Amino acid sequence: MPLTPPRAWTHLPFFTTDLPRIAAALAEDSRDILPPESQVFAALDACPPDQTRVVILGQDPYPTPGHAHGLAFSVAPDVRPLPRSLNNIFKEMQADLGASPATGDLRDWARQGVLLLNTALTVPAGDAGGHARLGWSALTRQVLDALNDTPRAFVLWGGHAQGFAPHLTHPGHLVLTSAHPSPLSARRGFFGSRPFSRVNDWLKAKGQQPIDWTGA
Repeated sequence: MPLTPPRAWTHLPFFTTDLPRIAAALAEDSRDILPPESQVFAALDACPPDQTRVVILGQDPYPTPGHAHGLAFSVAPDVRPLPRSLNNIFKEMQADLGASPATGDLRDWARQGVLLLNTALTVPAGDAGGHARLGWSALTRQVLDALNDTPRAFVLWGGHAQGFAPHLTHPGHLVLTSAHPSPLSARRGFFGSRPFSRVNDWLKAKGQQPIDWTGA
């Protein structure tokens, strides 16, 4: 199955100038590439630009087969135990909101307008960061530029995500930054950052429906 550009985002130059080269490189790679081709653009498929209210930037898909399904930080609903970063996200949510989702499948967030975008959309199995230099970051930059037209909330965890902050120039944006939820850094400012209630407070102040983060 070829990589099919997400319908609502096909206007981005990436899909004509960069994707053919990336697709050719993936086709030549004999390793198991994650997620499956049909899920590579799942985050963008789920959130057209005009429905995107919140953006959470991740780095690259989980390198464990069966975990990644195209949305940053999210895993298939039957995955146990949860990846450690996601487990820490849920710990912070418990402290912030008093509850967390029943599984690691975050597609319900996407249905509410939360774009869970990794800055690399593929990874070789077992090789975290293995496609960081493949060229996917051009898509991230163009997506953020496209979403810079009206106030939105952006959650940038860790230095990698925060490196894309210069693309967020609209004075009305909410831009939240903290340490990454990884076990290596979560105690350096991620825990206690309360991103979920802060995003919802901002949405409510703008007259918008808050995100039901917990599914409760």
